[in-house]
Amino acid sequence: MRLYRKEGNIIEILSFPNESVEKGDYLLIEDGEAQKALIAQVIDVQFANIPGVLEELLRSLPDGGGIIQGEDVDPLEIAPHITYIQDSRLLICKIRATLEGEHLSPSTSWLPSRSQSSVKKLPIPMLLKLARVNGNLPITLGVTKENSLLTIDATSLDGRLNIITGKKETGKSHLSKLLITSLLQYKAVVIVLDLNGEYTGLGFTSDGKRNAYFNRIHVLTPSQNFKVALKQLHLNVILNILIHALHLPGTSTREFRRIWQFLKDKGCLTLHELGEAIRNWNCNQNVRDALFSRYYALVNSGFFTDNVAEANLLEECLFKAREEGGAVIINLRNTSPIDRQIVVEYLLGKLVELLTSWRLKAVFLFAEEAHLYLRETYWDDIVTRMRHFGIFTTFITNQPDTIRESIYRQADNIFLFNFTNEHDLEVVSRAARVDAETVKSIARDLPPHHCLVLGKVVRDFPIVVKVRAIDVKTMGETRLFFTGVQAESMNQTSPVSLYSVEENS
Repeated sequence: MRLYRKEGNIIEILSFPNESVEKGDYLLIEDGEAQKALIAQVIDVQFANIPGVLEELLRSLPDGGGIIQGEDVDPLEIAPHITYIQDSRLLICKIRATLEGEHLSPSTSWLPSRSQSSVKKLPIPMLLKLARVNGNLPITLGVTKENSLLTIDATSLDGRLNIITGKKETGKSHLSKLLITSLLQYKAVVIVLDLNGEYTGLGFTSDGKRNAYFNRIHVLTPSQNFKVALKQLHLNVILNILIHALHLPGTSTREFRRIWQFLKDKGCLTLHELGEAIRNWNCNQNVRDALFSRYYALVNSGFFTDNVAEANLLEECLFKAREEGGAVIINLRNTSPIDRQIVVEYLLGKLVELLTSWRLKAVFLFAEEAHLYLRETYWDDIVTRMRHFGIFTTFITNQPDTIRESIYRQADNIFLFNFTNEHDLEVVSRAARVDAETVKSIARDLPPHHCLVLGKVVRDFPIVVKVRAIDVKTMGETRLFFTGVQAESMNQTSPVSLYSVEENS
């Protein structure tokens, strides 16, 4: 390989046919005299556009494009050289860092010698060692293209905002399950907003047996084993539910606040008493109608109860997880959109309450398809304000345009699976921790279950990894119409041969 051209932080390398280099590989461009080296990543591979190659290709074919039959006569033996030139490639590389001694720096201000520099592949394990991607709390994500393990440090997820995105069926949920179970090994407290019931089997192996996480997985299903008593609610939490989930107007909110305070002073804060108080309250009829419609929405959700004994499960699970580590799965499957918003508003309000009073230290929140149950203003709120309280969020989505640009700008780590849609790639490329060319070029060619890891977990050196398998029960499979039907119908229907078609015709 030879250094050809540098423009900005893009460097072009001439590669010959006997050298095997692919997208995503790292190269080390060493300048012996300067005692420095550039670390560059291949983001595209093209044919070397050498003047005359096109003409030579055209000359080698006769009219019609077929191969000429006969014996090649090449007295000067130049044919191998021409073939060599025709197959030469140009590697478009992005400069990632400068290596000086054993120290890496992001500087790209110097230029290595074109004639004296040597170019060679930089093995991923060596890169990880130079970048010091290691730690005391290892999480093995999978294997790189060189079959070496990619291990990140759990502390690089601590206090961070993470995004897992890619198109359908590429392995996003699988990776999030891998991260959750790995965090549990280090006694972390994890909360999962599970839209499709995919995480409810985390405590079982693929053949249905209990695994090592069984006692630390707590599945809470709203209106079944996850209910709330009005007595336990703080006024701000119920107001957030009424305003943001049920869209109660300002005038009605003021009346509700007075009713709530009245019932609290009387010590009879129950659903029945709340309904009676609204019925008998001295207020405008429109306000009464507005309050009644929200009251019945609360009652019909089944999420609220007057029985305090069946309403302590969330705090119990969180406090249990606080001691030994654990995951609380909020199963939102079969929950209507309005009820979903009510549950999530309550959950976030409760978490802030527990974290501000230091009854919980910190939690890792995994939110799948969060745009379906979080109001827009909550995006920034979770990322900025709630992070200081100790809520560290991972968003999982196959619709990257539903995440606001400001979130991408603040994302610390991005786990990017395959996207072929140009619009989706454009959205993800706005992330602050990676350049648009890398995202668009590498992510488009990723096979299923391969992930481009970006951000602080890999010290800003983008690395492609095949996510390793984990032995947990897969839930939330798509229900198929033809499963089991196809084989039966095939047996009943005789095969149609080409001969019978020809005879009939």
